[in-house]
Amino acid sequence: MNPKPRILLIDDSEATVDGIKSFLDERYEVFTATNGIDGLKELEGNENLFDLVITDLVMPIVGGVEVVSLLKQKSPSTPIIVMTGWEQDAKDMPTEAKADIVLIKPFDLEDLDRSVSRLLSARR
Repeated sequence: MNPKPRILLIDDSEATVDGIKSFLDERYEVFTATNGIDGLKELEGNENLFDLVITDLVMPIVGGVEVVSLLKQKSPSTPIIVMTGWEQDAKDMPTEAKADIVLIKPFDLEDLDRSVSRLLSARR
């Protein structure tokens, strides 16, 4: 039996983290951080521990752009989904920080599920 894929979820909204984690927990091992600094701490030295990272774009102190940029430098093959409520940011995000998929909030959890499945399948 294959182990569950590991996902790191970073968002400064605990409600968002709780909701997405509950949704994904059945099929994936979900690790969480409620800010960019804690997300980077989870990644420090563990870049290859995670099969996928989901991060919010706009967070205090350390935002999603920094998280994505640092992760892509250390582990370019790790797929990243960025969530944002700022549609204009979504247009520039993939080229600026090399995110694989950008989801505009609010999004349907089924869209997130399809995005996660697609990226994990492509990685195998």
